[in-house]
Amino acid sequence: MANQTAEARKSCLIDTLINHGIYKKNNVHLFQLTLLELEDEYANIIGKSAE
Repeated sequence: MANQTAEARKSCLIDTLINHGIYKKNNVHLFQLTLLELEDEYANIIGKSAE
């Protein structure tokens, strides 16, 4: 069950990042990133939009 939750969270983060025009990070596709890497990238985007 925890794995399903993590995969759902990854999917949601990927959708959000794509909606912000981000498709890759350092030439790596989003679906290849870990949940932690996706959360870090999401935090960077939120921080930039708050400025």
